[in-house]
Amino acid sequence: MQRLIVLHTNDIHSHFEQMPGIAGVVGYYKQHYAPEELLVLDIGDHMDRSRVETEGTGGAANIELMNLTGYEAVTLGNNEGLTFTREELREAYEGRTRFPVLCANLTELETGLPPAWVEPYRLVDKGGIRVALIGVTAAFSPFYEALGWAVSDPLDTVRELTALLRPQADLIVVLSHLGIREDEEMAGIIPGIDCILGAHTHHVLDPPLRIGGAAVCGAGKFGQYVGKAEFSFDRTTRRVSYTGGSCIEVDGFAGAPEPAARAAAAIAAGRARGEAALGGVVAALDVPVPLEWHRESPLGNLLAAGLRRWTGAEIGLVNAGQLLAGLPAGPVTAATLHAICPGPINPCSMLLSGRDLRRSLEECLLPAFTGKEIRGFGFRGKVLGTLAVSGLTIRYNPRGPEGNRITSIRVGDELLNEDKDYKVGTIDMFTFRIGYLSLSQGKDLQFQLPEFLRDVLAAEIQNPQALLESHNQNFIPIDGS
Repeated sequence: MQRLIVLHTNDIHSHFEQMPGIAGVVGYYKQHYAPEELLVLDIGDHMDRSRVETEGTGGAANIELMNLTGYEAVTLGNNEGLTFTREELREAYEGRTRFPVLCANLTELETGLPPAWVEPYRLVDKGGIRVALIGVTAAFSPFYEALGWAVSDPLDTVRELTALLRPQADLIVVLSHLGIREDEEMAGIIPGIDCILGAHTHHVLDPPLRIGGAAVCGAGKFGQYVGKAEFSFDRTTRRVSYTGGSCIEVDGFAGAPEPAARAAAAIAAGRARGEAALGGVVAALDVPVPLEWHRESPLGNLLAAGLRRWTGAEIGLVNAGQLLAGLPAGPVTAATLHAICPGPINPCSMLLSGRDLRRSLEECLLPAFTGKEIRGFGFRGKVLGTLAVSGLTIRYNPRGPEGNRITSIRVGDELLNEDKDYKVGTIDMFTFRIGYLSLSQGKDLQFQLPEFLRDVLAAEIQNPQALLESHNQNFIPIDGS
């Protein structure tokens, strides 16, 4: 009987501080097992542009770490596929990786073909075990199409490839950046899959689930765990059997010191390169532009005005929690903007009714909303924060009853009409029913990719008139407080 150990990571999100430990875990197994007994895989979202190392090197720092660690195949998560342009991804991956990039349900919109650096699947031989690896990613179609990608239904794709590869493979492994619900569905409805390595929803499955004939695995998030799935192979019958799995906690694991040290040195070099790349001055401010999360402030107003201009809308709206700090007087570098606005959030426009607009503005006056903690969906802040606005004048009574504090709203010079649809420049996060839920009711959504909020902010801080107007009040208390 031959043994095969599959080590897998997912959703590391550029937590570089965990990567030496991961390299140590993988290095330990490489020291104790032969190459034909090991397979090392990553299931996507290794990159996250909220980190200087990734942002400043275009993801090259991540690729170098993955090469050093010894990954043998990876798939793309939404943080790779949706926060980089196609050209940026090609630059990061093509000719740089020592491993194949697998993603079967992503093709170029204009050709219908995958780019040269992406493969739908890969057949590998591990000591006579024929292993088929299939990669799929979450199908966020409108966002991918805005970047020139076509993304097909991942379960249909896996079904077709499993039928194709089953006669050629002893073991079929799906690298699935879809989420736990889709993984469970996949295991239940598609026969022939032996193992699903999961991601996207940051689930920890220790031990893995058994659904149908598949082991369904997941190793959490941020590099806290390395997943392990074990199989045995009978050469006579050519039968592969799942023998168990677990999640190895990286912190505290006595891994191989030399791979960990090499990874740490590479991370330090990557950070230095990233910081140098982001050191250019974007603008010089004569006065500070302060920020408040729980009430109106100039930096929030500046970003809202930028979204309004960027999208050609009547109204600009953004939650103040997207920004982590105000801007001091003096030179502002790309690194400064990245530090205060690290999330991969994109501008978008929508048609929103006056009624839904009023509801969201009432909510942003309440601590229950402004102090709400948000996780995921590209948000890299701490709390939701109030709504910063542009194109609106809101008069309100701070001591009025909750949900009925606003006495008037003007859109430009006209009173808000609750039955009218207004074009609003805002952010893609709200379309996922996150934060101010009434903002998810918008129609005619237009996503502005690949630009991020920090790109909008960079344009605004170079506009003297916009900086001056950011200090104007849009929320006016009627009792003088």
